[in-house]
Amino acid sequence: MSVNSTSSANSSSTSASTKVSQPKSGSNSPVKSVNWFERIRNSRFGNFVPVLFALFAIWTYFGITEPAFLSARNFYFLFMQSSVVGILAVGITVLLLLGDIDLSVAATAGVCAAILAVLTTNMGVPAPLACLVAIGAGVLLSMFQGSLVAYIGIPSFVVTLAGLLGFQGLMLKILGIHGAINVRDPFIRGITTTSLPDWLGWVLVAVGILLMVLMATREYRLRQQMGLEQDSVSGIAGKVLFFAVLAGAAVMTLNSYKGVPLVVLILFGVTLLFAWITTSTPFGRALFAVGGNPESARRVGISLNQIKIAAFAITGLMAALGGIIGASRYASVSFNAFAGGPLLLDAIGAAVIGGTSLFGGRGSVWNAILGALVIGSLGNGLDLSGASAADKLMFSGAILLIAVSIDALSRKTGKA
Repeated sequence: MSVNSTSSANSSSTSASTKVSQPKSGSNSPVKSVNWFERIRNSRFGNFVPVLFALFAIWTYFGITEPAFLSARNFYFLFMQSSVVGILAVGITVLLLLGDIDLSVAATAGVCAAILAVLTTNMGVPAPLACLVAIGAGVLLSMFQGSLVAYIGIPSFVVTLAGLLGFQGLMLKILGIHGAINVRDPFIRGITTTSLPDWLGWVLVAVGILLMVLMATREYRLRQQMGLEQDSVSGIAGKVLFFAVLAGAAVMTLNSYKGVPLVVLILFGVTLLFAWITTSTPFGRALFAVGGNPESARRVGISLNQIKIAAFAITGLMAALGGIIGASRYASVSFNAFAGGPLLLDAIGAAVIGGTSLFGGRGSVWNAILGALVIGSLGNGLDLSGASAADKLMFSGAILLIAVSIDALSRKTGKA
């Protein structure tokens, strides 16, 4: 078909659609009404609703059945337990925005943790330098996988599945015959044993609210200048107010026990950084563009290969950071704690439960943190109620299946 004929067809289609969309006055054409639920779901903040509802339901149920669940002490350890999963989930979310996945993220975290343990415990390398080496290793391993996906065209599922197996073997090689190395370095242990003073917790809440207001204001003005659809001022103010209440309640609860854990500050800071990167930078817009329609993104000049490799590098960075935090929390590095346990499925489940689409083009790193809290809260509540490991796995699997089903159905409805 020629270009002219295509243009004529398009103009005819546009004309026809215009006629349909402008019925004559007095006609009985039905006007489709949109209720409040549809407005919330279709807004840019609507994807927060399901995961918040799930979190509220879990906390309500276990708060009634297990009174200790809502104690300040339990919430302190709940945030600690969810930190590693949350860090990995943020990295996976960035990759899922492209429609790719990394099945080796937990094994990568294990390799980085093993490198950290060998350097600090066996070789006496200063902990800060060992952390940098571990982070560099995570980035390089993931960039290698990203290069295979980008330049050779191997599906990310296959590449990272091979990486999962290979990195598991590499971790065992690094750990040696005992399969575990204790981590006693005070710098590393302090990452998860240090709590902030009460006043500093409130300062962080104020800074977080201020940054959120600045980011929301900047995005609002930018979208207004570009003529894009934007949420109302009242909607944005409601989101900021909700965050302020939630953060204030969390700090008040944690301060009544030991204070805000340092690892929570690290998790919040990293998430805030990648929230800004994914929503307010050209790289972030390219992520959503490639995930939504790779061919259209390529036609407007976006380098698909560079975007994929950069996304894998971010995932490797977060895997390394998760490995460092895990080594600090467990005070040791072992195969079962990282590559051999449920860490991989928990991290992917947190991202998906948080509302990130497996098909690419939709998601939020903030939702990944909420998803990690859902996973952590469910496991914590089941532990308090005396549930077996089998019950925990079945419940987690059911929630993940429901989340993926909702994602698939919403995608199908959107196309209809």
